[in-house]
Formats: sequence, structure tokens, C-alpha cells
Amino acid sequence: MSVIEKNISSDNEYRLSEAMASDYITLLKPRVMSLVVFTGFVGLMAAPGHMNPVLAAITILCIAVGAGASGALNMWYDADIDIIMKRTRNRPIPAGLISPEQVLVFGLTLSVLSVLTLGLLVNWLSGALLAFTIFFYVVIYSMWLKRSTPQNIVIGGASGAFPPMIGWAAATGSISLDSIVLFLIIFLWTPPHFWALSLFMSNDYEAARIPMMPNVKGEASTKRQIVGYSLIMAPVGVLPWVLGFAGLTYGVVSILMGLAFVYYAWRLLHAPTHETMIASARKLFRFSLLYLSGLFATLLAEVLVYKALVGFGVIA
Repeated sequence: MSVIEKNISSDNEYRLSEAMASDYITLLKPRVMSLVVFTGFVGLMAAPGHMNPVLAAITILCIAVGAGASGALNMWYDADIDIIMKRTRNRPIPAGLISPEQVLVFGLTLSVLSVLTLGLLVNWLSGALLAFTIFFYVVIYSMWLKRSTPQNIVIGGASGAFPPMIGWAAATGSISLDSIVLFLIIFLWTPPHFWALSLFMSNDYEAARIPMMPNVKGEASTKRQIVGYSLIMAPVGVLPWVLGFAGLTYGVVSILMGLAFVYYAWRLLHAPTHETMIASARKLFRFSLLYLSGLFATLLAEVLVYKALVGFGVIA
């Protein structure tokens, strides 16, 4: 009998009667889903032209369901390590509330429904991108990269960067340089964001034998790479303004927040003690969430103001 089976039930049976609607919602990773939905919505709104509101709502719903399906399938595959890590041991499978088989069926069903609905009702390019995103997160990242290389989050982070492209493709039926830039912002943001987390959660990753960067290359190397990615990410974050699909407000916000991100990364690099390093990593992690949401919120606000002015005939 495996460790997870022993933990879940002494008689080797799952307490299925204890599963509640909230447990199935937990499987969808709602906090992660909210960021995915938000960036996908910004990609949809920032795309040129006008999209039917019903189709736009269907697109966002499909992105949300697809993201939730990915989260459920990730929990199904990672149940053996979720029981070891403090921050994941109370998830529905290790807690013995839902069986792995139920979660697998739940995740696969949501995956198929979200992809087919998006493809049939909106367009097949966006449906294909959603399908690839789910596949990339579950198979490429969760099943392969996560447990095999400290570069797991660098490559695997692409799965979280696709939603703006999906939204853009749903609205336009195409992929453009602008949507690729939105992808790159999230792609380059992911390593410093998660490596900051891994610095103060390294014991959890060590116990679960997940080769995160601090556990394999050490804290010093991880901090240097965080700075390196931050220095690349900050100017890429300004590109929407440089390329002309974001306005001056976005330009100012992206420059200031990019400089702040580099500052927090620099402070982390030069933290004099282990305690101050942990504190700096926590600050960078929290600010990284503010950075990404701030950039996309500013872009969304500009788009909404512009479309409102066009709608009222203030500008052509």
C-alpha cells in the first residue's frame, strides 16, 4: 500500500461521502484560475475589432474551465507528492475526500468540454491553443519537467502564458506579434515569481524530491537567475507601449513597476543573511503578483476607456 493510500484511509477506501462541492472547486485551483481568466480576458479585449458579447463570454468560460481542468489533472498526477508538502497535503485527494479516479474523470471531462465548446462555437484556432495549453501543463510540465529538471518552471511556465493568446485568437481568429508579446511577459515573469516562492519553500520541495532551482543549484545561483530574468522581463513588459497597442499610462506604469521588480530582485541577491534572504524572497513573490496584475489591469483600463470613447463618438 502506498503512502497516500495509508494516509487517506485505514481500510483502503476513500471517504467519498465527505466530498462536497467546495472540494471539486478546490480541484480547479481557483486562485490560479482567476489569474488565467484575467489575462485571457485582457488578451480578448486588447485584440482589434469587436467580438460578439455572447461569444466573448463563452470564450472566458472555456478558458476558466480549461484552466480548472488542468488544475484537477495536475492534482490527480501529483497526489503522491501533495501529501508530503505542507501547503498541499489538505487537497481533496490526499485528504481522502475524492478518489484519484474521480478526479481523473472530472479533469478529462472538463478538458474535452472546454476545448470542443470553444472550437465549435468560437473558432478552432482558440480551441487548439486551449487544448495545447492543457496538454502542455499536464503532460509536459506536470508529468515530465516538474520532477526531472530544475528548469521545470522555465519551460513549463509557457502553459500559464497562453491565455492572452487564446483570448486574442478567439477575438481575431489569428495570432499576432501583439499577442506574442503578452505571452512573453507572462513567460518571462514565471521563473522569478516561482523561484522566489521556492526559496522560502525549499524544505517542502526537498521533502517531495522536486528538483526546484534552490534545491539543485543552490540559493546563490537561484538569486542570480532571478535577477537575470528580471532584467530581461522588465523591458519586455514595456513593449506593448513601444509597439503602440498600449498607451502612455501603460508605458509609465510598466517602466516604474519593472524598475521596482528589478529592485526587489537586486535586494534579494544582496541579502546579507539567510533570514533577510527569506524575507526578501517573500517580498519579491508578493510584488511579482502585483506586477503582473498591475500591467494587465492598466492595459485593460486603457482598452476599456478607448472603446468607450469610440462608442460615444468622442474619437473615430
